[in-house]
Amino acid sequence: MVEYRAAIKLAPDLENGKKIYKTCAICHGPEGWGKDSGAYPEIAGQLSSVIIKQLADIRAGNRSNPMMVPFTLQRILGSAQDIADVSGYISNLPMARRNSKGPGFDLVRGERLYNENCVDCHGEKGEGDEKEHIPQIAGQHYRYLVRQFDLIRRGERRNADDEMVEQIRGFRGRDVTDVMDYTSRLLPPKEKLADEGWKNPDFPNTVRWPMKIGR
Repeated sequence: MVEYRAAIKLAPDLENGKKIYKTCAICHGPEGWGKDSGAYPEIAGQLSSVIIKQLADIRAGNRSNPMMVPFTLQRILGSAQDIADVSGYISNLPMARRNSKGPGFDLVRGERLYNENCVDCHGEKGEGDEKEHIPQIAGQHYRYLVRQFDLIRRGERRNADDEMVEQIRGFRGRDVTDVMDYTSRLLPPKEKLADEGWKNPDFPNTVRWPMKIGR
């Protein structure tokens, strides 16, 4: 938490953040929308404090994410100021208008499970909490939500909140499917969404992945 506490106090330099984001764009895409397969999450519009914490945790070894480790090395990502800068840049990117959803088996049950287990921390609309570095989960890809939920439930995501681990420990199969399906359908505020057809002008020559959004 040492680097997190340092970075969270710093004002971000968005121009420097843009330069650093060139590395992030390789996987997360120039718009920060990830992949609808869930291989990479949408990070655009995520709360800055959340991005700072996840980067600091991965670098410190507090979150196991082998694919991300090389990109958080100091020779690549730099100092606490650089973490603040790129986090500020990402948090200001507009979010995708569409994200991948679940199968739609039982959204009523999913809503009930969400309200019973998730709403107190993540918020009624999945907006998260900047002060408490609780992630915004509205607008996130379904398969990514399921994967992270299962890692947390099994105690394999080491930087997860202990209270959350205990809260969802008993979830199985359709519990996970239904609650994450409902979560994937939570809508971010309209003001956080990109205009239709928007492409990040900071990366005009970057190849974009086709987004094959399902339900």
